[in-house]
Amino acid sequence: MSETQKIHDIAQKKSNVITDIQHSIFDLAEYGYEVQKSASYLEELLEKEGFQVERGIGDIETAFVGTYGSGKPVIGILAEYDALPNLSQKAGEAKRCPIEGKKYGHACGHSALAAGTVGAAIVAKEYLKETGKTGTVKVFGCPAEETGFGKSFMVKRGCFEGLDMCFTWHPMDHTSLWGRTLGYYKVRFDFKGTASHAGGAPELGRSALDACELMNVGVNYLREHIISSARVHYAYLDAGGDAPNIVQDHASLLYFVRAPKLSDSAAILERVKKIAKGAAMMTETEVNIKVLGGMCDNIPNPTASKILSDAFVAEGGPDFTEEEFAIARRFLDILSPEEREKSIRMGAKMQGISEEEFAKRPLVTRVEPVDERAMEKQYTASTDVGDVSYNIPTTQYTGTTSIPGTGLHTWQFAAQVGTSIGDKGSIAVARAIARACAEVWEKPEVVETAKEELLATTGGVYISPLPDDAKPGEGM
Repeated sequence: MSETQKIHDIAQKKSNVITDIQHSIFDLAEYGYEVQKSASYLEELLEKEGFQVERGIGDIETAFVGTYGSGKPVIGILAEYDALPNLSQKAGEAKRCPIEGKKYGHACGHSALAAGTVGAAIVAKEYLKETGKTGTVKVFGCPAEETGFGKSFMVKRGCFEGLDMCFTWHPMDHTSLWGRTLGYYKVRFDFKGTASHAGGAPELGRSALDACELMNVGVNYLREHIISSARVHYAYLDAGGDAPNIVQDHASLLYFVRAPKLSDSAAILERVKKIAKGAAMMTETEVNIKVLGGMCDNIPNPTASKILSDAFVAEGGPDFTEEEFAIARRFLDILSPEEREKSIRMGAKMQGISEEEFAKRPLVTRVEPVDERAMEKQYTASTDVGDVSYNIPTTQYTGTTSIPGTGLHTWQFAAQVGTSIGDKGSIAVARAIARACAEVWEKPEVVETAKEELLATTGGVYISPLPDDAKPGEGM
């Protein structure tokens, strides 16, 4: 048995630990930077497993790094554990069923993400321990991926310096390379006007709400004149109050500006700012514009991606049993006839079997190997893994934790990932990432190739999307 084949056996021995992580983080379900219990749980677990743990890295209370081993190559693994608001959901329930007393839920699967990454670090540690290989594994606890760009702050504060390569993953409905993502800025627009009696003296008022509405109309017209791959969306943070007979003297908007490159997002943002200033001018109000932060676009490193892909192919997808397929069929059955047909069609194509066969076992276990097309695939989501990818050769895979077509940020995804489907997906990912680490330690020369690729892609240039005065948690 080769040394890399040890990984599978180690992962099986640690499967209960990985499953416990998944269920513990699912039950804790905390938001943003307020993930104290989740972070503490993972820190204590890593210490118990023999890692040296540093808490509060980057001056972020709920960020940490656990380190094991010595010497190079030094491999980083990125863990996330933040949940989403208003998406509490009981695991396994094929209907909307919030958990009593819980506001937050793992509708993006970060409970499984934490289990797969921390589990991978533990398996990799055991591999180093058993083989006596030279190398270091560092698992980073990264809070607030959903809205707080935790890794962007961690990059800016030097948390990832000294790494040679970085691996992570994300729960999804299949197992393949996570390609390029959109860079984005998160910006707040606060308008200030003059209050007055809307009926008695409207001429004395200057409406901040009018300014917001004019800004939104202007941005809607702007959409025709920006690149088609960009995304601009907004929400009202303050609509000026609930009294229509008062001219609203305050109102606020939150905008996300996304594009394939952060530089594209920056250019579009400058035009959005001009529209905001124009709206303020038209309404004789004032506007304060504050960039709260952002994320770089994600660039998968070719060498790192091939290593992780080969590891996934070698280790195989999740070991789903009839128990998991039965759970999956329950969620397939609640779909409309059209949605059900689409899910089965998608899954059968990804699995390479007939639709009739897939309907009986509606989970994708096949691993999609990496190729050039996968490397260039453009996702319309954003992730702060992008900031890491500009500084360290980085790659990210997806792993199966739901039936095909289940959207992220939905109660349906939370309900599935919280079951043994999420457990098995996490275990498969843990062994694949650990095996990728072992490959790098056995062939350290790949590090230089990966770094050369990164330099060729970025030119050695990284521009943080965070203003110098930005603070973690501000504007969340």
